[in-house]
Amino acid sequence: QICTGDMGFTDAKQYDIETWLPGQNQYRETHSCSNTTDFQARGINTKYRNAAAKKTELVHMLNATGFAIGRVLIAIIENYQQKDGSVKVPDVLQKYLGGLDFIKSFSA
Repeated sequence: QICTGDMGFTDAKQYDIETWLPGQNQYRETHSCSNTTDFQARGINTKYRNAAAKKTELVHMLNATGFAIGRVLIAIIENYQQKDGSVKVPDVLQKYLGGLDFIKSFSA
């Protein structure tokens, strides 16, 4: 959970997921999700009908970065690069790459 000083003014609550980047010797944000309550809904007039109250009310919305692909790729390369320059594909991602377990280094 993020402290209020680091959140955007539209956010009621924010959560970030950070990933270790050895080259920077620190964790960096790779995913983020903010609950903006009805702030964004007011701007676009998005409502739902509350059956119990028999009236329309503003929805509450989330604003999220599901996957900051550039930062995640940097983290994979930095954390899985081998001494020969190749990159080991994390086990959980191998099935999405047809079973590929290493990406070999090449010279330009």
